[in-house]
Amino acid sequence: MQYSLLAAALGVSAVTAFPFVARTPGVDASMLERHTPSLARRSNYARQQSGGSNPGGNVNCPYIPWEDHVPAPGISAAYPYNGAKNGQPGNGRGGYPVPAPGDTAHQFIAPDYTKDIRGPCPGLNTAANHGFLARDGITTFTELVDAQQNLYNVGYDLAVLLALLGLTLTDGDIVTERLSIGCDATNRTSYISPLVPTAQSGEPGLDGHNKFEADTSLTRNDYFLSNGDNFNFNGTLFGMMTETTGGLYNRDNLAKYRYQRYQQSLKDNENFYFGPFSLLLYGASSFLYELMPSGPDYIPDYATISSFFGAKKNGDGTYAFTGQEKIPDNWTNRVSPYTNEDVVTEILAQYLEYPVLFGGATGNGGFDLINFGYINNGSLIAPPGVPQTACLLYQLLGERVPSGLNVVLSPTIEALSLITSKIGLTGLQNLGCPIPLTK
Repeated sequence: MQYSLLAAALGVSAVTAFPFVARTPGVDASMLERHTPSLARRSNYARQQSGGSNPGGNVNCPYIPWEDHVPAPGISAAYPYNGAKNGQPGNGRGGYPVPAPGDTAHQFIAPDYTKDIRGPCPGLNTAANHGFLARDGITTFTELVDAQQNLYNVGYDLAVLLALLGLTLTDGDIVTERLSIGCDATNRTSYISPLVPTAQSGEPGLDGHNKFEADTSLTRNDYFLSNGDNFNFNGTLFGMMTETTGGLYNRDNLAKYRYQRYQQSLKDNENFYFGPFSLLLYGASSFLYELMPSGPDYIPDYATISSFFGAKKNGDGTYAFTGQEKIPDNWTNRVSPYTNEDVVTEILAQYLEYPVLFGGATGNGGFDLINFGYINNGSLIAPPGVPQTACLLYQLLGERVPSGLNVVLSPTIEALSLITSKIGLTGLQNLGCPIPLTK
């Protein structure tokens, strides 16, 4: 039997926090509920995701019948890109134009927001707008692994990790291996959707809160500061990011901006939570300077980043969303694959430049610190090497059970079976971890 040691080995202390913190994986909610019995009745905090009639929920999600779904076309002999197909490794060689001249299958087509799903990740929205992912925004594990390699030259190991996080962390479906890159499309992603009540569907996609998208996002609102809208482009935040970076979105400038966003959320959001999964936010910000710049100079400048984010500057100096996240014209992707080791290096570099505390607001001006693996008393303790931190990222996979499995027996076993089988494809089962991922 596959079993994650994470739940047994990685505990969290100081649990007198708001329900938002108490219901987060790794926090001992039972201890909190003994102190505050009324929390058990506050079900709106229980899952912290967009669902039902909430913004990003299934009632508001663009819909087309599943039989009208058109998968991404993938690569062809004429336009092979990285050579990645069927969820297998590509050749790892980048430095080519995307889309390739003449490749009409991957030309930009603006999304039809009445039927096409888009979400909080500009990189995935762009991939869907260019047909590297299905243009309706319902994608699969295989499409995600292929698209990351062929479009951005993401290394196979990192492509698998991010695709798995999509299925497990953001609550896709581990049976169909489908997920929404935005709102709740359980009626098309889940194999058990007829059994799931409309208002309580279990697979919120990337819009689900405290998953891929969390507090302190670069350009998206905190969930509780925007009536649940944590996925739409915020021009004020894009302007803040651009002002802080001076239009050069490199590591140092984005590390500074990430720190500013943390302080902003800490001040304004009484339900603020910055947990272990927030490490992924540092990885996401690294994509701006590692995956989005174009060759031959690979400079993360305003023209490039604004194109991927679909941002435009208004005459009054504010920023607005064009609705068209696209690959810049004459764009060439990175030459070497962006690997797990690379992204962990960038996560550590950004965090250590402006260290912040991991934990959650208590609602009375306090802040509870957490312990989780290499996070000790709220601080990320730099491990002896990159492989150990990569291990922490993989451990996050086994720690979260997809909401879509709420009505299935032994969901942890099923989820871990998927995770371990997919990780096995990369040959990175233990990653040099001091604690094994499975036994």
